[in-house]
Amino acid sequence: MEAKTLKILYERIVKSFMDLVILAELRKGRLMGGYDVIVFLHKKFHLLMSSGTVYSLLYALERNRLIEGIWNRRKRVYKLTNKGEETINIVLNAYERIQGFMTTLL
Repeated sequence: MEAKTLKILYERIVKSFMDLVILAELRKGRLMGGYDVIVFLHKKFHLLMSSGTVYSLLYALERNRLIEGIWNRRKRVYKLTNKGEETINIVLNAYERIQGFMTTLL
C-alpha cells in the first residue's frame, strides 16, 4: 500500500513540474523533439507519458515563448529561449525557498 501511494505521489509531482523538467533539460543546450522528451522522461523518471500530454505541453511552452520550435530535417525540435532561460534560472535560484515551502506545506 505504501509503495503504491508513493508511486502515485511521485507521478503527480513529475507531471505537475514537467514543464520545469523540460526547461531544465533544454537549458543544457540539447535540442529535443516530442519523442525525445518522452524517452527522456521515461529514462529519468520511469514514467511513460502520452504523446498528447507531451506535445500539448511543448506547444504551451512555445506559445508562452519559453521555448522555440525549429525544423531539423523532417523533425521539429525545441530549444530554450532567453525568456525560458530566465524562467528556469529563477526557479533554480529559488531552490531553498521552494524547499522551505514544501516543508511548511507538508
